[in-house]
Amino acid sequence: MTYYDRFRPLAPEDVDTRKVYLVGGGLAALAAAFVAIRDAKMPGENITILEMNQVAGGGIDGAGNAETGYVLRGGRKMETDYNCFWDLFQDVPAFEMGEGYSVLDEFHHIDDIDPNYSNCRLMHNQGEPQDNSSFGLDRAQQMEIIKLFMADENALQGLAIDQYFSPGFLQSNFWMFWRTMFAFHDWESLIEVKRYMHRFVHCFPGFKDMSVVKFCKYNQYDAFIKPLRDLLLSKGVRFEYGANVLDLDMDITPQRKVVTAIRLEQNGEPRTIEVDERDLVLVTNGSLTESTGYGDMATVPPTITEEHGGCWNLWRTLAAKDPSFGRPDVFCSDVAKTSWESFTITARKSALTDKIEQLSGRDPFARKTTTGGIITVTDSSWLLSFTVNRQPQFPDQPEDVVVIWGYGLLMDTVGDHVEKTMPECTGEEILRELCYHLGILDSWDDVLANSINIPTMLPYITSFFQVRRNGDRPEAVPEGSVNLAFMGEFVETAQDCSFTLDSAIRTGEEGIYQLLGLPKKAPEFVTKQYDIRYLAAAARALNDDKPLPLEPVVARVAQHSYYADLFPQAATDGAAPRQLAGQAR
Repeated sequence: MTYYDRFRPLAPEDVDTRKVYLVGGGLAALAAAFVAIRDAKMPGENITILEMNQVAGGGIDGAGNAETGYVLRGGRKMETDYNCFWDLFQDVPAFEMGEGYSVLDEFHHIDDIDPNYSNCRLMHNQGEPQDNSSFGLDRAQQMEIIKLFMADENALQGLAIDQYFSPGFLQSNFWMFWRTMFAFHDWESLIEVKRYMHRFVHCFPGFKDMSVVKFCKYNQYDAFIKPLRDLLLSKGVRFEYGANVLDLDMDITPQRKVVTAIRLEQNGEPRTIEVDERDLVLVTNGSLTESTGYGDMATVPPTITEEHGGCWNLWRTLAAKDPSFGRPDVFCSDVAKTSWESFTITARKSALTDKIEQLSGRDPFARKTTTGGIITVTDSSWLLSFTVNRQPQFPDQPEDVVVIWGYGLLMDTVGDHVEKTMPECTGEEILRELCYHLGILDSWDDVLANSINIPTMLPYITSFFQVRRNGDRPEAVPEGSVNLAFMGEFVETAQDCSFTLDSAIRTGEEGIYQLLGLPKKAPEFVTKQYDIRYLAAAARALNDDKPLPLEPVVARVAQHSYYADLFPQAATDGAAPRQLAGQAR
C-alpha cells in the first residue's frame, strides 16, 4: 500500500445515528468494527458483535492451562506483505510493550531479535532429518507451475489439483513443502493453488527453510485478538455472546436487497432485532472451525457435522433467498474432503522435548525460535506435521512447559504404529504414533508421564479450498444490496487467496467502506506476481538455484548494466566486460 492510501475520509453525515450488526466475532468482524470507528468515525456503542460462542476470535484461538493441557486448534502463517493486517495493527496498542507502541511494533521487535528459520523441515525413517535442499522438480514439472501461473482463471473453473498436475509433481518435495505448509489436499481447488502461487511468489526462495514465515511472541489469540478486542471494548463496542443468528428478514426485489430484521436465539431464548435500511448487517458466511470436536488423552474427539445454528446453517438459509448469496453446499457438504485433525501437546522435559532439540538444533525451553515452523514426517501415513513455535505460547505458561502443535493432513489412513485411522485415536494414541515416527518409543513411559495431548477434530477446516466455480462465493456486497455484506473466508475477493489473516480483514473492511459509501478501499493486494525481480527469483528457486535455460545468455547481455543484479548466479564468470555505448576507449 502507499502512504496516500492511509488517509482518513470524511465521516458520513448521519453516522452517529446508524448502527452496525456483525454476525460472528472472528477477525473479519473485529476489523470491520475497527475501521467503522477509525475511518467512518462511528460511535463504538453503535456497533454490536453477535457471537454464537463465549469468546471472540473465531478460528484464531488459544486456551487451557499447564495442568489440564493447552489447546490451539491451529495457526496461520504470516509474512511482511499482509497489507490489510499491518495497516490495522499499527493502530492497535501493543499487548505488552506499553503506551506508545503498537501490535506491529511488538511483532517487529520480536522478529528483529529472533528471526525465524528452520533447521529441519522434513524428517523420515523414525527420527532422521531428510534432505530438503531440492524441490525435486524436473523441467516438465517446473513448466506445469509456470503454465498454471500464466493461465486465465476462467479456464480453471471446477478443476481439482490432481486433474492438472502430473503424478510426478504431486510426489515432489516442492508439493510436500507446499501442501503441508498451506494444508492442501490433492482433490482441492486448482484456482486456489493458482491464487496462492500469485500471492506468495516472492516467498518461493524461502520455502525450504521457512525463513519467509514470521511468528508472534505468543499464540495468535493473545498476540492479536485480545489487544484488538480490548481496544474495541474501550471504544464502546458491544460484544453479545451466546447469540445464535438463525435468519435475516429481507425485502428482495430485482433492484434492491434490504435486511429488515435479525432473528436469533440469545442464550437459548428467541429474539428479534429490527434493522433500519440505513443500518449495516455484515454476516460471516461459513466457518473453518465450526463444529470442532475435542478429545483428551483417553477420549477420541467426536466428529460433529451439524450444529443448531452457526455460520453454515445461516448461510444455507440466506442462500435460499437469492442466488447472489452464493452456494454454501459446495464447501460444506462432504466432511470427508474438508476435515483434518490437529493436536496440542503440553510437555515437560522428556525424550520428546530432547528429540525436538536434536532435530531443530535449538533448546525448546530457551524462549526463542525452536523448529522455525512445521516439521513434516514424510513417511507418515497420516502425513503428520508438528511445530514448536517460540515459547511460551501462553503468557501464563510455566517455564518448564513447552507447547507443541501438530496435525495430520491424511488422517483417514491407518497409522504406521497404532494401526488405526487418526479419528479413531485418543490423544495418547496420537502421541504414541508421533513418538514412533520420532524413534523414541523406547522412552515411552518418560514421554507419557510428562505430556498431555488434546486432539481436536475440525470437520470444515479446509472447506474454503474446495473445488469451486464463479458465483459459489458471494461478493462482499452482493449486487443490489443496500445494507447487507458478507465477510470471512468464503467471500469472493478477486486476486486474493483464502485462509490468511490478511484476506479475512479485507472482507470486513470492504463491507464497511462500500455500505457506508466511503471513498476508501482496503489496502491494495500484493502485486509481486507482476514484478520481474520476484518472478526471476521464484523461477530460479524452482530450479534449485541453478541457472535457467537461456539465463546465461540473458545475463551476459545484462552484465555490467543496471539489471545485472537480476542474475546473480548466472554463468558469466571470466567473461570479458561488455563495452557500453559511449564508454571511453
